[in-house]
Amino acid sequence: MEHPENDKEYKGLQVNSGVEQPAIINPYLSRARFRRPQLSVNDMVEGIRKGNVTVLSQAVTLVESVNPDHQAKAQEVIEKCLPYSGDAIRVGISGVPGAGKSTSIDQFGIHVLDKYGGKLAVLAIDPSSERTKGSILGDKTRMEKLSTRNDAFIRPSPTAGSLGGVARKTRETIILCEAAGYDKIFVETVGVGQSETACHSMVDFFLLIQVAGTGDELQGIKRGIMEISDGILINKCDGNNVERCELAASNFRNALHFFPMPDSGWLPKVLCYSGFYGTGVEEVWNMVYEYIDFVKHNGYFQHRRNEQAKYWMYETINESLRNHFFHNPYIEKRLEQAEQQVLQGKKTSFTAAFDILDEYFDK
Repeated sequence: MEHPENDKEYKGLQVNSGVEQPAIINPYLSRARFRRPQLSVNDMVEGIRKGNVTVLSQAVTLVESVNPDHQAKAQEVIEKCLPYSGDAIRVGISGVPGAGKSTSIDQFGIHVLDKYGGKLAVLAIDPSSERTKGSILGDKTRMEKLSTRNDAFIRPSPTAGSLGGVARKTRETIILCEAAGYDKIFVETVGVGQSETACHSMVDFFLLIQVAGTGDELQGIKRGIMEISDGILINKCDGNNVERCELAASNFRNALHFFPMPDSGWLPKVLCYSGFYGTGVEEVWNMVYEYIDFVKHNGYFQHRRNEQAKYWMYETINESLRNHFFHNPYIEKRLEQAEQQVLQGKKTSFTAAFDILDEYFDK
């Protein structure tokens, strides 16, 4: 901008134009400096085997990706890591929202690392919004002690519509973590309310966390999740809540006698503890390791691992068939037509569904 004071008629006045302001972005900055190097499959496997947390995180991201190219590469990584997996103790942790799952994992993790050594991986599952499809992924903030440990790996993942509140690729992530040397795996579910079969079918010990004094204790007993639990904890057993916790534990113990004996031959134990104060943690892990020794001795441990492998093979087949069906261009058009026919009352929902399936299988 020209200053009028610089005009010739104003003698003795002079206004400098000032210093030109530099751009807010460095023109010599190379974006390539900040791009992550694209690791090959062998490099990624080598990094995982060395326990490189950065490479492990990249591999988990690759596993969770829906990009077909990423999925193909992730499967190669998993195949090469598979021989180095299977030696960890896998513990699934579930419970009603607010039962103290994240706080308990923080206490449990510190205890097992200090007492037994080794490395711990925590796969925390965060619910995704039905509207925005986003997740907070903030479970790590409630694991204050564990998040500072170098021998702990905490990975929050979104549910993204997966079964039972367990991320779709959690089983593959377990394989990668075991190959990286993590000999203890915690899988935290979203919470009771959906089918927990998916979590039960990828862990060795399924731990259910309950709270007392929240209403009718029979509501907790009636849930089907009791049948697949290997251990039940009554959390927040401290202060004025001790008596109610002990009463709830007694009710759960009595109820367990009415359930059929599990295939493992292990009658689930019910314990009281306080996640906030860390009391009773020793007894919880004595129970977990007692169970592991018990099922390894009677052969059920390996039997359960084999059944889990078969379960996930069929789950993968079902998922692939579902994706192939719904991403078929012809079926996408026919589904829109079928929807209109159902809404207009020309066909029932079942007839329309079977007609589309018949067309799909005939092609």
